[in-house]
Amino acid sequence: MIKKYNIESDIKKAETLPASFYRDQEVFEALKERIFLKSWQWVGDAHLVNQSQSVYPFVLLDGYLTEPLLLTKDENDKINCLTNVCTHRGNIVVLHPGKTKKLSCMYHGRRFNLNGAFEYMPEFHEAEDFPRPCDNLHQFPLRIWEQFLFAGLNPIFDFQQVIDKMNERIGFLPLNDFKLDQTLSKDFLVHAHWALYCDNYLEGFHVPFVHDDLNKVLDFGSYKTEIYEYCNLQIGYTDEATEVFDLPKNHIDYGKKVAAYYYWVFPNMMFNFYPWGLSVNIVKPLDINRTKVSFISYVYDPSKLNKGAGSGLEKVEREDEFVVENVQKGVRSSFYKAGRFSPTREQGVHHFHRLIAEFLNP
Repeated sequence: MIKKYNIESDIKKAETLPASFYRDQEVFEALKERIFLKSWQWVGDAHLVNQSQSVYPFVLLDGYLTEPLLLTKDENDKINCLTNVCTHRGNIVVLHPGKTKKLSCMYHGRRFNLNGAFEYMPEFHEAEDFPRPCDNLHQFPLRIWEQFLFAGLNPIFDFQQVIDKMNERIGFLPLNDFKLDQTLSKDFLVHAHWALYCDNYLEGFHVPFVHDDLNKVLDFGSYKTEIYEYCNLQIGYTDEATEVFDLPKNHIDYGKKVAAYYYWVFPNMMFNFYPWGLSVNIVKPLDINRTKVSFISYVYDPSKLNKGAGSGLEKVEREDEFVVENVQKGVRSSFYKAGRFSPTREQGVHHFHRLIAEFLNP
């Protein structure tokens, strides 16, 4: 039985999730069904299936959900997200990306079209009540934000509301022109619970203490957090005259020196917009004590790389890792139970903990 969590709605009175949350293996497993299966996940960009009649197999959150999925683009250029598991005996249908007109399982020859609909199966002419709807490949909800793709396994909210919130501030950027840069993309292994990594991301409170170089760029006094339903935003302002967004006149922040927009999307996605482009950070649970964090970089203006708030990202990451791994050791103490939130600096962490409690509670 998973214990019930209660996070007070008034941040001035609230306590954090208890230390036991980060230590309980049963809770860690329950998060799969109650949070990750009911939310949305980053898939990649539309270039994964760049041509008509192309396919791209992948595993969603390998090592945790480990769900075999398949992107397809049909002859009408519609992108689909399907299960990559054959409805006959559970074999993986597509093993490699490429072009194909049909999906054929190599085990017994069951065939589907690129939308996942069952088409043919040898030696089944005597089977009664066949085929049934369950013989089609299951199709998952897919949301497309410009070139970026997001899938939900069994989501309980519409990702479009998250897209709409992000577009309020960064909708002026030509996201389709952002180019994936593999040389800037990297995976990091963090020896800590995945939620501790998110806790750390969700507040700028630690910046003056942990990130000396970043603190020199950002104006900590004007650092701002905005809370939405399933995402939140941290805005990094700067006193410097350079490396800020060139905001249009009708923009909500026009006239302000914005160095970075940091969007967090429940439960484990970060979208960090800088004048040079976008750093996507996906937090991937491996086990209760280990997390893989994937940094995926899309460059828009190479001339602004390594400048301002968007510079030295690996150094910032290593500094975050050091702190988060120390917190991981601390929450295992028998004498730490829970903490309090700073009402002025930890609204994002409070929001995250309330969402976790809401999703976990039966």
